[in-house]
Amino acid sequence: MKDEEMMEQLRELEDRRKERREFFRSLASVAGMAGGVQMALSAAPANAQAAPSDADVLNFALNLEYLEAQFYSYAVNGTGLDNGDLTGTGTQGAVTGGRKVAFTDPVVEQYAREIAADEVAHVKFLRKQLGMSAVAQPAIDIGTDPAGAFSSAARAAGLVGAGVAFDPYLNDENFLLGAFIFEDVGVTAYKGAAPLITNKTYLEAAAGILAVEAYHAAIVRTTLYAKGLATPSLRTSADAISDARDSLDGTSDLDQGISPIGTSSNIVPLDANGIAFSRSTGQVLNIAYLKNTAAASGGFFPAGVNGTINMSAAN
Repeated sequence: MKDEEMMEQLRELEDRRKERREFFRSLASVAGMAGGVQMALSAAPANAQAAPSDADVLNFALNLEYLEAQFYSYAVNGTGLDNGDLTGTGTQGAVTGGRKVAFTDPVVEQYAREIAADEVAHVKFLRKQLGMSAVAQPAIDIGTDPAGAFSSAARAAGLVGAGVAFDPYLNDENFLLGAFIFEDVGVTAYKGAAPLITNKTYLEAAAGILAVEAYHAAIVRTTLYAKGLATPSLRTSADAISDARDSLDGTSDLDQGISPIGTSSNIVPLDANGIAFSRSTGQVLNIAYLKNTAAASGGFFPAGVNGTINMSAAN
């Protein structure tokens, strides 16, 4: 009887995952239609660029680091990056939202402080390597408005209802769920971008950042997993976020939540060969823009990212 109950629970979990994916695909399709034919036409030049330069790839990564650094900096310190770390080529944008989390779990707060320091260091490092070629910080939305990026992502994952805001700064658990949206994406982004880098020095640096992002993702996943043992709804919420990400980046089912697989935990999302999966730059922007169509902006980057790699994929 126990085995039958377990199989029934697994079937119900898979049914819920399918429902969430379909819901998110429908939401993203409606948002994508709003751009019309003009958006599709604007995608052509960027998608036609076959061989981005090393600077293009590093600037793509810098946009993502701006987002992560601002989120964690506000969550830990109540303030964002220094103004001197925001300038560069392209249109410099402001940060919408962000505030200090009233942490109650001292371990979570310590993790957050460490990750925040690492992400700020990544911004400074990439800007130094790029020099005058570094792109400026684009407009970033990390607020709690019901129509904002965090709320839209949470709503599509089924965490909040229509018109309801999701606040990643409300408590430890919400902060971890907010961080979970970013961390796995960062790992797959760096892995996917690695083959595009030709300079071995830059490649080694990118590999180093990839390793740090993987550590961060493991911290977030492990903490959510541990807390989810006592609060199953938290684990379900993380799985729902994973499903939502998966519905944006194409037809493949690669993303993994934190629910156990068989009798094992699922801290590290891997394939059958024990290898972490990759995302293309377009797939990464699908998630960052919260759209499963070719788009130049949206979600956490309301005006798009700066640099030549700026279009999400046409899935």
